Amino acid sequence: YINGMSILTINKSRNAIDLAFENSKMIVFLEDGRELSIPLEWFPRLRKASAEQLSKWRFIGKGEGIHWAEIDEDISIENLLE
Repeated sequence: YINGMSILTINKSRNAIDLAFENSKMIVFLEDGRELSIPLEWFPRLRKASAEQLSKWRFIGKGEGIHWAEIDEDISIENLLE
């Protein structure tokens, strides 16, 4: 409570809970309800991968990163948020 205004604290998470691909974008769904839409253009290995290869991902840690073994790609959620 500052100068008569209540301050809302939002608990932001850096962990992903799901992932989708659509229209040359990767959409990352975060634990706190946010959705990140990232152009595949930013990641050459993802851009060149087939739809089947893109679908073969798994989370690293508790959703702190995403790993694609077949195309040897790892992406940190924290890096996407910066």
